Amino acid sequence: MLELRPSCECCDKDLPPESTEARICSFECTFCTNCTIDILKGSCPNCGGELVARPRRPMEKLVNSPATTERVFKQGGCKGSV
Repeated sequence: MLELRPSCECCDKDLPPESTEARICSFECTFCTNCTIDILKGSCPNCGGELVARPRRPMEKLVNSPATTERVFKQGGCKGSV
């Protein structure tokens, strides 16, 4: 099951479970749309994988299968990662 991480690893922007701006790779590294396009050019800086739209979990399913609250953040951002 997807973790649905709560923020962008580059800029720490909030990405709640219902966000349409979340992008993930196959390892669930999570980024916002702006960082994905402007900085990362569609590739994950951690694994080199493709970044795609993260599926949204229906709100009623979040009750028993909540999103994680653990934030992953690169202190220096992602500008030097690509």
